Amino acid sequence: MHAIVPPYLLARLAATQEPHLAHAAEAARATLAVAREYRPVRGRLDLSVDGDALVVEVSPAPDRVISDAQNRTTLPGVRVRGEDDPATGDRAADEAFDGLGATFDMYWDAFRRASIDGVGGTMAATVHYGVDYDNAFWNGERMVFGDGDGEVFAGFTRSVTVIAHELSHGVIENAGGLEYTGQSGALNESIADVFGALTEQHLQGQSVDEASWLIGAGIFTDAVQGTALRSMSAPGTAYDDDVLGRDPQPGHMADYVETTEDNGGVHINSGIPNRAFHLAAMALGGHAWERAGRIWYLTLTGGRLSPRSDFAAFAAATRATAAEEYGEDSEEAAAVRDAWTGVGVIEDGR
Repeated sequence: MHAIVPPYLLARLAATQEPHLAHAAEAARATLAVAREYRPVRGRLDLSVDGDALVVEVSPAPDRVISDAQNRTTLPGVRVRGEDDPATGDRAADEAFDGLGATFDMYWDAFRRASIDGVGGTMAATVHYGVDYDNAFWNGERMVFGDGDGEVFAGFTRSVTVIAHELSHGVIENAGGLEYTGQSGALNESIADVFGALTEQHLQGQSVDEASWLIGAGIFTDAVQGTALRSMSAPGTAYDDDVLGRDPQPGHMADYVETTEDNGGVHINSGIPNRAFHLAAMALGGHAWERAGRIWYLTLTGGRLSPRSDFAAFAAATRATAAEEYGEDSEEAAAVRDAWTGVGVIEDGR
């Protein structure tokens, strides 16, 4: 299942014997035990004046539906807000609504993609899932948010990178999918991180130099020694906590983790392609969604990948996309080549 908090992190929390984290440990155990079932375009008018003429432009608009599970684990829950409804006053419901909208806007503005399915389909989310549920996940048809335990996890709707990450698993599925195991699974996680970061940067109008490149900032309480779940710029540095341990992500193939846990390390080894994207984006500068993000998006949706594509195959595909879009001798093609060289996926000079 596509969930934002890796199982190894929840397992560490579930196993802690720290008395002051007894509630959080129980919440983590309960989160791990819950079984999760996998399961026409609106428009908006933009009016402007050109001389004496009124210019009317129509673009797709999101169709959002937020439901409340009321601390149960039955989906979808009770509908609390639709696209034309006012704010509910419930922080989680309204943050989810805004986060879905920010994700829609990034995909449309940057890539002319209308919603998750590309044809303006409804974006659905459920909040207040379970009791002290320590995760957020995409179940194939909707976003689902737990409230966190309050001791380690403060809640998941407050991070737009979490929301966009999980929704992006739906984009990946619609593009043909990447099997959720080993390197293809790590690419699945990484691509979702890329679009999660781009959504936050697009929302805030940030350049590559202004961006934090953090995934999940704000979902930890102040008791945790860490800033986020993952760092795309410096994998392995997002947290270093007495209970949760140290962020295990590598940023180079020399440190690739061979493991049977976490579907073959999909959340761990995603640090390698994450850093490759960061290197490419930094080399190109400006807004990351304009060139680096475009290359990643066109690679995902352009039919160059198979469900079992590994890091080397994805690197080759992004290089081919960059050459096709910008030219073989372009700055963009060089940035992509150097990025994959920088993380050890391709050899220098190849």
